[in-house]
Amino acid sequence: MKVRAAQATTIVLFALVMGVFWGTWFSLSRTMSQLSAETFLAVGHEMIQNLGMPMAILLPLALLSALITLALLWPNRTTAFWWLAAGFVLMVAALVITLAVEVPIDNQIQDWTAATLPADWRSIQSRWELFHTIRTFTSIAALIAVTISATIAAPPNRPARNEAGPGGRVVAGA
Repeated sequence: MKVRAAQATTIVLFALVMGVFWGTWFSLSRTMSQLSAETFLAVGHEMIQNLGMPMAILLPLALLSALITLALLWPNRTTAFWWLAAGFVLMVAALVITLAVEVPIDNQIQDWTAATLPADWRSIQSRWELFHTIRTFTSIAALIAVTISATIAAPPNRPARNEAGPGGRVVAGA
């Protein structure tokens, strides 16, 4: 029961993280290059303000949930464990992109005004968009992996396919 609850929690948290990335990519990010400098700054400042703190909590919480679930699945290291591990690594990659590329650019944008906008602001914005796209699809892959992990895991109180059951007997199929 603990494993199922941990898997469900991880899926929900990964879905929330992916949803933020997907929502901003799908609804706004793909058109940011078409906005005027003033509109870009207004929208950018609001997005940074609205998403910075919640994502600073949500993404680490999602990773922590995945780690707990991995610990619960560790003793058997079934295929479900490895799918979850893949999802965890993919979400860590999304975090690395966030911290190494996106946040530093956000910090620059946060200080910009229409009067102080750098001459190369469009190239900086394009770099942010490229890495946001990579981060978005990495998080989608992470969610898919953790969902697969949960769907192929053995039901509670039943061994997974082709794994040792009571007394060490190999159970073929279920």
